[in-house]
Amino acid sequence: MQEIYVSTDVETDGPIPGPHSLLSLGSAAYVVGKTLLGTFSVNLDTLPEARGHPETMEWWRKHPAEYAATRRGQVTPEKAMKDYVAWLEALPGRPVFVAYPATFDFLFVYWYLIRFAGRSPFSFAALDMKSYAMAMLRTEFGKVSKRTMPRHWFDPLPHTHVALDDAIEQGALFCNMLHENLGSGEA
Repeated sequence: MQEIYVSTDVETDGPIPGPHSLLSLGSAAYVVGKTLLGTFSVNLDTLPEARGHPETMEWWRKHPAEYAATRRGQVTPEKAMKDYVAWLEALPGRPVFVAYPATFDFLFVYWYLIRFAGRSPFSFAALDMKSYAMAMLRTEFGKVSKRTMPRHWFDPLPHTHVALDDAIEQGALFCNMLHENLGSGEA
């Protein structure tokens, strides 16, 4: 079964799920060769028991248009995650969660999947783009950032802090890294 690289980005109102909420989820499904199979995007209602973290909410106050984008057309977390599972399970292969940084995005997505959908099509695994770049560049983890990555890995796509835009942009970045590392397929 072919791997489907599901580049995922989240927007939240705090550092961890539970006390804080997942505001927006965007995923872009790619295969080797940088073929975009489809996208998924949803804005979620906040958890009734959660509150925005002061530092995160201060960042959002400086980015009102981006925050407003996370608050349009919200659905319940139950609907959002069940729809997400259905989308993932309809992909023509095994979904692999990919993010930058995976530790943050996967934390929220996995928690929400288990709580509201009862399962994770990703199992317990996520592919972290920064770690992948560290290995490719043969350098220390702390020396890797998007600023230190080779420019030819990047497509001219925007990073807007709108979850789907960022998932598409980071998915293309990952596909370019994968192409260079595997030396096969088209970037």
